Amino acid sequence: QVHVVESGGGLVQAGGSLRLSCAASGRTFSNYAMGWFRQAPGKEREFVAAITYNGGGTYYADPVKGRFTISRDNAKNTVYLQMNSLKPEDTAVYYCAALARWATTPYDDWGQGTQVTVSS
Repeated sequence: QVHVVESGGGLVQAGGSLRLSCAASGRTFSNYAMGWFRQAPGKEREFVAAITYNGGGTYYADPVKGRFTISRDNAKNTVYLQMNSLKPEDTAVYYCAALARWATTPYDDWGQGTQVTVSS
């Protein structure tokens, strides 16, 4: 399994930007597609974005298309989520995970997540 530590969350005003990072260890990071997920209060965890093992392909949930960009640096064992034009409905705890199946099925091995709060 790939073990992860998320960081980069915070409090931002609507329309602002944040960049999340996910540092991975364990099994060979570059062998795995990776995904970002989020869980808002009172809601189930949902898919946000995915990236192939080599960064050649990406896939986004409809609510974040055109605003969020997923990327990875295999030399640093890190995947990123650049979030622009943030909205209050983006408020959630954000998690990354290795994908068991492209593009929205993660392995059930989660980090602690990073809180993103968007104020209106």
